[in-house]
Amino acid sequence: MIELRHLTVGYGEKAVLSDISQTLSAGQMVCLLGANGVGKSTILRTLSGFLPPLSGEVLLDGRDLTSLSLSQRSKSISVVLTERVEVPYMKVVDLVGMGRSPYTGFFGTLSREDKSIVTEAIEMVGISCLAQRTIDTLSDGERQKALLAKALAQQTPVIFLDEPTAFLDFHAKVSTLRLMLRLAHETNKTIFLSTHDVEMAIQLSDVLWVVQDGQIASGTPSLLTKNGTLHRFLEAEGISYDAEERTLKIK
Repeated sequence: MIELRHLTVGYGEKAVLSDISQTLSAGQMVCLLGANGVGKSTILRTLSGFLPPLSGEVLLDGRDLTSLSLSQRSKSISVVLTERVEVPYMKVVDLVGMGRSPYTGFFGTLSREDKSIVTEAIEMVGISCLAQRTIDTLSDGERQKALLAKALAQQTPVIFLDEPTAFLDFHAKVSTLRLMLRLAHETNKTIFLSTHDVEMAIQLSDVLWVVQDGQIASGTPSLLTKNGTLHRFLEAEGISYDAEERTLKIK
């Protein structure tokens, strides 16, 4: 479990979001929603250990994240960022194999067990047929699944993803989110991602974090619908939400 205790995040001395107290539990996919510039990426980078908290704490199973070494963090949290991977001639199996780097030592040689873990990760995301393809020949959806397989090969209890559906077409977005939801439930991992795909997040996530007016409201999509949080968030964007049909309409 990850616990945020009175966390303030930002850059330098500038706070973006203050006094955040939330939890992320195992076996759930949690989607982070918010307009551009509200601090979604800042939250993810702070929880990943890339940015230090301005104040407050991030606890990973009761341990302060800032007290963990890089090796300890890399065995606890895997991160998939928005940037496209552009590595000529690298095969999918080799990219996924990079997820084993926290365990392989200085030379990075994969053992038989490491190779078995890589194969299993590739199978879990359904891209076994692409294992020997090079990254530059993949579609955006296939590439995203390869990156998710790399995160799975890292064997961390927590996976963070920043806008994982940003470059995908509609069908690939649905497929990717459904895959992550299934993996959270089947592997008991904590999967936390930021997204602008509001309708899909409402329909597919276990829990939503909604950033608005400097605050984070969290809960199941049903709860946030009942208490009006989703209505207020979407109304600010000029969108209405039909709770019964779980669909969005532009005003």
